[in-house]
This record gives sequence, C-alpha cells and structure tokens, in this order.
Amino acid sequence: MNQADNAWVLVSSALVLLMTPGLAMFYGGMTRSKNVLSTMMHSFFVMGLASIIWLFYGFSLSFAPDAWGGFIGGMNYFGLNGIGSDLFPDLVDPSKTMTIPGTTFMIFQCMFAIITPALISGAFAERMKFSSFAVFMFLWITFVYCPVAHWVWGPGGWLSGMGAMDFAGGTVVHINAGIAALACVIVIGNRKGYGTTPMIPHNLTLTLLGAGLLWFGWFGFNAGSALSASEGAAMAFVVTHMATAAAALSWIIMEWIVKGKPTTLGIASGAVAGLVAITPAAGFVGPISAVILGMIAGAICYLAVLAKHSLGYDDALDVVGVHCVGGIWGAIATGLFASKAINAAGSDGLFFGNPGQLWTQIIAVMVTLVYSFIVTLVILYIIKAVMGLRVPEEDEVVGCDTSEHGENAYNI
Repeated sequence: MNQADNAWVLVSSALVLLMTPGLAMFYGGMTRSKNVLSTMMHSFFVMGLASIIWLFYGFSLSFAPDAWGGFIGGMNYFGLNGIGSDLFPDLVDPSKTMTIPGTTFMIFQCMFAIITPALISGAFAERMKFSSFAVFMFLWITFVYCPVAHWVWGPGGWLSGMGAMDFAGGTVVHINAGIAALACVIVIGNRKGYGTTPMIPHNLTLTLLGAGLLWFGWFGFNAGSALSASEGAAMAFVVTHMATAAAALSWIIMEWIVKGKPTTLGIASGAVAGLVAITPAAGFVGPISAVILGMIAGAICYLAVLAKHSLGYDDALDVVGVHCVGGIWGAIATGLFASKAINAAGSDGLFFGNPGQLWTQIIAVMVTLVYSFIVTLVILYIIKAVMGLRVPEEDEVVGCDTSEHGENAYNI
C-alpha cells in the first residue's frame, strides 16, 4: 500500500460524494418552487439506497472476478467479505495491482454508483411517484449499473477485454444514465402543461451553487480515477478543468448567437457538459485536445437541448441533451484524441495513428445505449403495470413537495 495514493483516493471519494448534493442543488434550482424538495429528495434518497446495495452485493457484481462471460461479477465480495485482503488489478493497466486497499477502492466506486442513478432523476422531475422512484432505482442499479460497470471496469469484463477505454465513467455513468433518462421520459410522458405553460427555473442562484459544487467535486471523479497520487492524476485534473472551461464558454457563445443573450443557466449547463465529455478521456488526452473536446461538447450539447422541443419529449432538466449526448461525444473523442504519450498504459486514438481505437469506442457506446435503454424500458413497464409511475393529475398541479412529502420549500 502507498499511503499517499490511499490518502488521495479517500479524499477523492469525499469529493465525489459531494457531487450528489451538488447535483441536488443544480436540479432543485431548475424546477418550479412547488417541486424543489421532491427533486432534491431523489438525489439524497439514492445516496442511502445505492450505498446499502453496494455494501451487500453491488460492489461484488461489479468488481468481483467474472462469473459469466464477461457480463457480471460473482458474489465473492457479498457484504464486503474479503475486500480488505484482496489485491485489485489496476483499472487502466491490468498487469499491475492497485496501491490502495480494497476498502478504499470500494468506497470510491460506491460514490459513482450513487451519482449515476441520481443523474437520471432530472429527466422525470415534477411528476414521478416517490414509491415508484424508489423501486425503479433499486432495480436499475442492480440490473443496469452493476453489469455495465463490470463490462468496462471489472476483472474479465468483456468491453475492457475488447480494449474500450473509459477513464472515469463516460459509458458507465453518463451514457448509461442519459439513455435511461430518455426511456423514462418516453414511458412516463410529458408534464401537464408542457409546451403551453411556462416552466422556468425558480432559483438559478441554487443551480449555480450546485454547478460550482459539481465542478469542484469532479476533480475527485476524474483525477481520483487515476487511483494514485501521480502524474496521471495531475494531468487528469488539468484536462478536466480546461475542457470544462472551454465547454462553458462555447455553450454561452452558441446561446448568445441563437438567443441574443448569454445566461447563467447556460454557463452552468455548459460547464456540466464539459465535465461530462472529458470524463472518459481524462486519463488519456492532453490539454490542447481537452480544450477542443470541451469546445465541441458545449456546442453540441446546447444544440441537443434545443432539439428536445422540436422532438416533443419532456426531459425536464436536460439529462439526455447533456449527459447522453455529452457522454457519447466524450467516449468517441477518446478514440480520436487518446495518446500513449499521455498514458503509456492506454492506447493511441485515430489522430495519433490508431483508427481501430475509434471503432472500439463506438462499439462500447452502441452496446451501452442499447442495453441500458432496453432494460430500463422493461423495468419501467413492469413498475407501471404493478404500481403506476406518475402522481395523480391533481397532485402534479399542487406540486410533489406537498403531495408526496407533505412539505414546502419556502414558508413565506
């Protein structure tokens, strides 16, 4: 064990955990005031639920030795049995073992298992029954998140065996959650009054605070994924920041051109788009590549958010446009900009002489999109048939804060 590595990954775990309350603020400020608590409740509830799942079997299904054709891990670590003594292979260079204890690696990965399903909740904000939400999250973490995490990061996972690169969660986290969000809005349907009633963010100050916490915590997300206090962690930190800065600027430039005014919501959304896009590439690209990646991410995610109105689906808080589209671009861009000069344990991308890596990245993207979308649809239709998904119409009009939780965010 290397004590410096262990300290860095423990601190990174705390940073990643902070991202979920940051997400709650980011999402909560974007909703109407009658739904802010119910929206924030989604993130905080998942902090509890995902942690307990992770302790008993989630970590084992994701990171135990392969049990079935690269699809899922075994139950070797049920209840965290034996993780303190096992030496886990390095995620980037499997020929090496990690220099941190299994308990540290487990808790770091637990924070990823928390924020990923929480991301989905922004798509169906203001209209899903809390009881149905709880069951959905339980099933989704079990049958979608854990298998995909094993494919990409687990020992013997079939996508990692194929050579797919995902440094900190482009496929596992963002594409996985983003396409699941699309399935949710298709099955649950639009909010009452969508397209005719103004549904503007009630507190952009709260949203900006949440965006700041996400940007701050994301350094643990990406630089922590080096799993060591190393040059690789330092470069991941640098490229994360630069890509995010570039995306924030490109989003508001696009917004300025299209709408005539740059907005605070735009710069916050652009920053998150940059964070999403750089995530899979953070350990494999240099600063200039990161700036190009971020500039393109801000522009395409802005256009994707605009497109939802033309397509007619009610993704309340732009999960599909930012996380799915940004994640897809980030994973593909990894196949373009990756360089062994940055990370010798990785692979070169197309622009550095290896077109095969781009094809591998595209396969990983497509497989994740198809699997997550189909399994999410199955889960949703089962819940819909058994207990329903939406709150009653009168409860939606009153607001989910009161109807689902018996509370009000602002007693003025």
